[in-house]
Amino acid sequence: MTSKILVIIASGNPDKALAGMMYARNAIAHEWMEDVQIVFFGPSEELLSSNEEVAKSAAALADITEPLACKYISDQQEVSDDIAGLGVGVEYVGTVVSDYIKQGYTPMVW
Repeated sequence: MTSKILVIIASGNPDKALAGMMYARNAIAHEWMEDVQIVFFGPSEELLSSNEEVAKSAAALADITEPLACKYISDQQEVSDDIAGLGVGVEYVGTVVSDYIKQGYTPMVW
């Protein structure tokens, strides 16, 4: 069995979003998992633009991996440029998330 995880940060609650990012960062740094992928989705995308602590944590993740955010939602919230400025990729993620699950990644939603 592989240990691949897809961390989906969806919460609009800063504490929950930060906890998910902390787990993802530590899972990468300490090699707890074979692979860790990160997707920001839904209310968390607004946090990336409006909450300095969340934005800094996301930018730190972007320094060590390639997190993604949902383009459809970020365009709706008019925060795509802010998110991209953090180093987070902005893409349509429906297929991306589905493909990770098909490849055996376990989704972990925060």
